[in-house]
Amino acid sequence: MIFTARTLPDTYLAVIKDIESLRTTLKFATSDSLNRWTGLLARTTSARVVVGTNAMEGVNVTTDDAIAAIDGEESPAQEEEDRRAIEGYLSAMTYIVQLSKDASYVHNEGTIKSLHFMLCSYDLSVSPGRYRPGAAHVSNTATGDVVYQGADVALVPGLMKELVDSLNEDSGQHQLVRAAMAHLNLTMIHPFRDGNGRMARALQTMVLSRGGILAPEFSSIEEYIGRHSADYYKVLADVGQGSWNPQNDALPWVKFALTAHYRQASDLLRRTTDISRLWNELEKLAKERRINERAVNALASAALGYRVKNTSYQHQAGVSDQIAKYDLKILADAGLLVPHGEKRGRYYSAGPVVKEVRQMTRTPRVEVDPFAEPEQEQTSLPGFDDEASE
Repeated sequence: MIFTARTLPDTYLAVIKDIESLRTTLKFATSDSLNRWTGLLARTTSARVVVGTNAMEGVNVTTDDAIAAIDGEESPAQEEEDRRAIEGYLSAMTYIVQLSKDASYVHNEGTIKSLHFMLCSYDLSVSPGRYRPGAAHVSNTATGDVVYQGADVALVPGLMKELVDSLNEDSGQHQLVRAAMAHLNLTMIHPFRDGNGRMARALQTMVLSRGGILAPEFSSIEEYIGRHSADYYKVLADVGQGSWNPQNDALPWVKFALTAHYRQASDLLRRTTDISRLWNELEKLAKERRINERAVNALASAALGYRVKNTSYQHQAGVSDQIAKYDLKILADAGLLVPHGEKRGRYYSAGPVVKEVRQMTRTPRVEVDPFAEPEQEQTSLPGFDDEASE
């Protein structure tokens, strides 16, 4: 027996409907090939996910480190083990993206073990890709407190088979709930010696991506969980009650997951609006300064607070090394970017004018409780609201 979600109250169904509406709007906003900023949004969103989920596991990673890894670069300031952990995580996410496109895919234990190997192969002492041989527990990385004892080792193979079977059966359960329960069950079974949290969050993302509504980087709630790790650990502790208790009510966990989906989707919509406005203003600025519009890639990245390097700009703008050097020098000479360091260590940050544009186009994050306030204002699409189209 594994955890199951009982019949959802009407309030939960209403929140799911609101989330579906947000996700449909978000899909429209992020799938428009005419939006030149979509690639930057996906890249920075992926970086935030990398930081959020790995920081919870004690992996030291900054957003710039994550972006460097996404671009296939090395961060010289990063420890070797942390770098390998990030590379493994990105490999697992890439695998999930590929599986999301395979209509014939069937969930299986082999894939779960393979994903775990990718996530944890940097440390062979934790037996990556293999179920644990003995007892295990879950700790709060912030306090070190043991909050949960995993299922008895003798039960693990059977429980994992039951979990996989539940993912393949047509239960009529909403995809959001099915993914949340996959996350909960893998966490509570705790089948591996280490990396169960990362694996559970990755499994949830994989189940969500199978729905095809959004790209995995926009489906994941890993960034949200990383920002609310204390709440995350608390709800798991409340539901688990310290040990394997699959008869316990999973509704508090489902509520947490739905709240996370609602807030993450709302936040992503806010970012699409912000980045659309930012891009439009930077295009105007580039035109006024008679700078090639491709340079907006560098200006937008810097405006969002990221380090702009020659190699990263080449990747974004699709230009050669020489053109990248030329463009970045032009931007620095104009005072739009500020250079730091020398030679291979050189990077650029936003200049005063670019920072001002960012502040002008930025809106604050507001986290609404969808259960307390189910009536939400309609979110406008980037480029369709009055302010963005001026």
